[in-house]
Amino acid sequence: MTTVAMKPPVPATGRGSKKKTREGGGIVRYLLVRFFLIFPTIFILVSMVFWLMRTTGDPITAALGGKLGPDQLAKLISEAGYDRPILIQYFEYLGQIFTGNFGTTISTNRPVSEVLLTYGSATAELVFYSLLVAFIVGIPLGMVAAYWRDKAPDAFLRVFAILCYATPVFFAGLLLKLVFAVWLKVLPVAGRATVGSELQMQVLPDKTGIYFIDALKTGSPAVFGDVLMHAVLPALALGLLTAGVFLRLVRTNVIGTLGTEYVTAARSRGVNEFRLVRKHAYRPALIPIITVIGLQVALLLGGAVLTETTFEWKGLGFILIEFIKARDFVAVQGIVALLAVIVALSNFIVDIIAALIDPRVRY
Repeated sequence: MTTVAMKPPVPATGRGSKKKTREGGGIVRYLLVRFFLIFPTIFILVSMVFWLMRTTGDPITAALGGKLGPDQLAKLISEAGYDRPILIQYFEYLGQIFTGNFGTTISTNRPVSEVLLTYGSATAELVFYSLLVAFIVGIPLGMVAAYWRDKAPDAFLRVFAILCYATPVFFAGLLLKLVFAVWLKVLPVAGRATVGSELQMQVLPDKTGIYFIDALKTGSPAVFGDVLMHAVLPALALGLLTAGVFLRLVRTNVIGTLGTEYVTAARSRGVNEFRLVRKHAYRPALIPIITVIGLQVALLLGGAVLTETTFEWKGLGFILIEFIKARDFVAVQGIVALLAVIVALSNFIVDIIAALIDPRVRY
């Protein structure tokens, strides 16, 4: 009797493990590509700023020309190295940027990095408040517009979204100041806080420059309330700009999700329309919001220049205008370079979140 040798069974590789490996490789590859795209983006933006600023000549002549004699001006230009070939200045500037050295302001003789730290926290705080307003206003109203689609509330909200997006930030700020600060007298007209509140926050040993946090550290409800009251109008003026974008995006995507098969199946089981919007169509509609946040951060930083000037909110936008008036192009270059880095990093963070939430963006 012949005995047939049996081969040991080969362990089967599950499809699930292959799928997880493929997905893991996909997201790593996607994030690596996005990460390395940060560097050429920053390089292009910084280079554009440098060459555009130099079209008017060297920064010292632009800032101090007509204020100093020819000999004094020539001496300062030579000491700063602006009499050397422009290409050498360009490569030295790139080297300084990548080491964190943004130079020294001509008008105030302060390190640009110190200016960025002093005023950057105020701009970051304003952008945070504005995004908060955009989420609170744009997302719920977008869901309401989708629920009442093609009816009077929907038409009204679509017009409201267009007005929010199309109205210039400075004009919206002036209207808000006129109504709430001048006519109703319920909100402050300008600034980040009253003088008394600022003095209490300045004496803190470990102040951050972010008034929301520093006001909490003082332990005074009056200071905290004062800081919030001053933030309302600037946040509304800048936040409504993005709220209009969010409203339209949420409305469009909720309506699209309501037409999918799984929502139709839920509707056939007797689920009412409001529950469908709130439970089934809400989360998928947020994915496009996440993907455009990076672009909206760039929009908010651009709008912050006008908003901070309108409300005397002393952030990067406010001080940028002051340096432009003084023709201090060294400071302008440093501020714009920092904004370019913030926008690039914001887009990368958004890409990470979008890849974790929606697998479709990884491939």
